[in-house]
Amino acid sequence: MDAATTGVEPTSPPPAYGPWASYLMDMDGVIIREEHLVPGADLFLRRLRETGRPHLVLTNNSIYTPRDLAARLARVGLELDPDSIWTSALATAQFLGEQRPGGTAFVIGEAGLTTALHDVGYVLSDTDPDYVVLGETRNYSFSAITRAIRLIDGGARFIATNPDATGPSLEGALPATGSVAAMITKATGVEPYFVGKPNPLMMRSALRAIGAHSESTVMIGDRMDTDVVAGLEAGLETILVLSGISDEESSQRHAFRPTYVVKSVADLIEPLGEPAASPVTP
Repeated sequence: MDAATTGVEPTSPPPAYGPWASYLMDMDGVIIREEHLVPGADLFLRRLRETGRPHLVLTNNSIYTPRDLAARLARVGLELDPDSIWTSALATAQFLGEQRPGGTAFVIGEAGLTTALHDVGYVLSDTDPDYVVLGETRNYSFSAITRAIRLIDGGARFIATNPDATGPSLEGALPATGSVAAMITKATGVEPYFVGKPNPLMMRSALRAIGAHSESTVMIGDRMDTDVVAGLEAGLETILVLSGISDEESSQRHAFRPTYVVKSVADLIEPLGEPAASPVTP
């Protein structure tokens, strides 16, 4: 009997979460949360490797180099190659290297940012630099901020790695790049160009880094206002995971929607399929 005769609506099959050819994903709230492994994240990353799917873990954190971040993830049980991590510092350095090759910059930030800029051939200078580049640091210096303001007043272009106003810590929120950028803007009247999420530029630079295409790539994140909107504007399908700061109710408040909503990346393991069997040696 059909629904018309039984009065019971047929049950829809569960959605098929991919698999996609390539995967981009946020770090905090997706594979780790508060320095702890998100259950199933280690298996998800392992299955991506086993099935040969290109992937990058994205983070707006510009403090650490990819090697530093890989070591931190290893301590919570996540095996990730440094080449599979894409930071806002790397995206910023790539952007500046393309905009003004061999340029100069006055930098407020840590090793993750300065190393990335050195790697694209930039010279760090506090004398008439092409750019003032603001990143995240745990030790914002009043004298460095003052110098940045004066250099911008003198004509230096203002770049910031990401717009995040606060960052997490065990003691509570910490002021982050966006807050310090706002202070510099208030003093100079100059708005920075933010490179990191939700700027789709970071998505496109990540796609280029792994040779992927937007039509066959998915972006996985726990924030509607950064991860999902960045993926959407870059032309990717998107997945909101509920293992971070968002819940299904809060996601409904936005004018845009993710392609899918899942509890965590553990829900995405099975659609990846089993790794190909190794040939048997006679």
